[in-house]
Amino acid sequence: MRSERDKMLAGEMYDPLDPDLCVIRDRARDLCQALNATREAQQEERQRILRDLFGAGGESVLMQPPFFCDYGSNILLGERVFFNFNCVVLDVAHVRIGDYTLFGPSVQIYTATHPLNHELRRKTEFAKPIEIGSDVWVGGAAIICPGVKIGSRSVIGAGSVVTRDIPEGVVAAGNPCRVIREITD
Repeated sequence: MRSERDKMLAGEMYDPLDPDLCVIRDRARDLCQALNATREAQQEERQRILRDLFGAGGESVLMQPPFFCDYGSNILLGERVFFNFNCVVLDVAHVRIGDYTLFGPSVQIYTATHPLNHELRRKTEFAKPIEIGSDVWVGGAAIICPGVKIGSRSVIGAGSVVTRDIPEGVVAAGNPCRVIREITD
């Protein structure tokens, strides 16, 4: 029989109150709390926590706490990803982020979603993975919804709600987020 974690990562309905998942979430929340309690002079301690928290990329991530996530281990970062203050990543499914991507303050990344049927919603949820390319800049307070892919070298305007895929090399903004123009030299 498949575990609830296996079902969760496969994008199937799963029980979020499964005891094993609760233990993993508690670990991530404890690590976030420890990270958020660090002071600027404690950069080595921050890096240790980030290596323990993320599934990949914790050794080169640049982080301005506070930061919050569900599992941490489902966040896979490229080189030198930057998170500004107050970012939230609901990493129920994998969140893959390319090299040199920048997140402004209060960016929200949500893989978690819920059934529309109220009876199913009482006991299950599911998730859709998110992929963000390299050299992307996501402006402050943007929301990236479940299942979205953002192409490399794109810019997402502050306050945007990204509900569908964004191609590479464009400026996109709005609610819902839409392509404004291509980025040219």
